[in-house]
Amino acid sequence: MERVLIRKRQSRFHHFGRNFVKSRYLIAMIVPAVAFYFIFCYIPMYGVLMAFTKYYPKLGIIGSLKEHFVGWGNFTYIFSSDPDFANVLRNTILIGAGKIVISFVAAILVALLINEIRLKRFKKFSQTIVTFPHFLSWIVIAGFIDVLFSRTGVVNDIAVACGGDRTTFLGDGGFFLGLIFVSDIWKEAGWSSIIYLATMAGIPPELYEAADIDGASRSQKIWHITLPGIKSTAILLLILSVGGILSAGFDQIFNLYNPLVYDQVDILDTYIYRQTFTNLVNPGIGTAIGLFKSVVSFILVISVDRIAKLCGERGII
Repeated sequence: MERVLIRKRQSRFHHFGRNFVKSRYLIAMIVPAVAFYFIFCYIPMYGVLMAFTKYYPKLGIIGSLKEHFVGWGNFTYIFSSDPDFANVLRNTILIGAGKIVISFVAAILVALLINEIRLKRFKKFSQTIVTFPHFLSWIVIAGFIDVLFSRTGVVNDIAVACGGDRTTFLGDGGFFLGLIFVSDIWKEAGWSSIIYLATMAGIPPELYEAADIDGASRSQKIWHITLPGIKSTAILLLILSVGGILSAGFDQIFNLYNPLVYDQVDILDTYIYRQTFTNLVNPGIGTAIGLFKSVVSFILVISVDRIAKLCGERGII
């Protein structure tokens, strides 16, 4: 019996060794990615301990944990005593959910429009134009928006030239909220459409040829062939994007917002930044909010994945 077990173990070891040798180049390619996530995503999780302390930099995390352990005190504060947290959480959910829905639909529409272009050169040119904004930083885009919509900007200059008055566009919460969604679509919709275009390229052309023979119009081919062909990819990307609903785009809002619109567009990330580095609030509270975000995002991804599987779709887990 022992010999049989030893032979099975040796067989498994040799089988593993052969597979390892065959896949050595693929393993070598994935090692840098694994190392990156381990160093920058897993090791920093040690800092989560700050959420349960009143953190003092001179003591460090372990020192603060030993001398100023507060347990769930930081969480109790943000949920019951912090006067701004409820409004910030509401803004985050509104902006995050709005971005997911609007950007999700916009990316599909851009992909459909580009896919319907028949001239190859114009198709490539159009794809280049719509993906280019992705490579601009939000700092550059914030500069463009300020030049256009500030009180001394181009739009106000045109309004004054036409006999109107200057308006504080960037101080209007409603206008600013719309500006966030529009600028996000302009910057990211073209880039997000690349995955859908790649999926559309994999749809068998015989389906379109059969539809042409049956006399189907372009809209009918889109509805009955193209959209069903990208449905699995769209659901997969939607599940992944749900995990970022509580992020809502720190770079964008931080570079665009101002104190006049805090009530409408202040989100969790900008609130944590301002409280920690400007108002010098206990960093443990910011860490507690970050941990809360991570847990909720994880639950949302798992829940949406399970719902997709119950509906007969392929999930991610």
